[in-house]
Amino acid sequence: MTDRSDDLAISLFSELFMADQLARNRISKALPKGMELSHFSVLNHLARAGEEKTPAQLARVFHVTRGAMTNTLSRLEWAGHVHIRPDWDDARQKFISISPSGRSARDAAVQSVAPIIGEVVQGLGADTVRALLPVLRAIRIRFEEET
Repeated sequence: MTDRSDDLAISLFSELFMADQLARNRISKALPKGMELSHFSVLNHLARAGEEKTPAQLARVFHVTRGAMTNTLSRLEWAGHVHIRPDWDDARQKFISISPSGRSARDAAVQSVAPIIGEVVQGLGADTVRALLPVLRAIRIRFEEET
């Protein structure tokens, strides 16, 4: 890389990291009391997936260790937001599904963060966001291929 492309890369990732940090901070503050961003992310994924997932599948989706996912799932189970059941064919494996309470908690969280997300999209403009999404998706895919 040349110095100019190094500067471009550093500027790009500096902006991505700062935007990520600021977005996580704002959204975390807007979530219902007691809900963490990791909890919301898992509940949102399960609600959208519409099917059971294993802890290993969830860990892969969120790019976290199995231990970190187990911790998040334990907290969600304690709150009554997920059901964890054994695999009837393989007792070593478990399946996770969202509970009615978890769906309600997820819906409440979506309502609390929707204005923040909507403000950003409105401020940037829908056309700008549509143009930006393929670029961000390509960056994500590039990193996923390297892991």
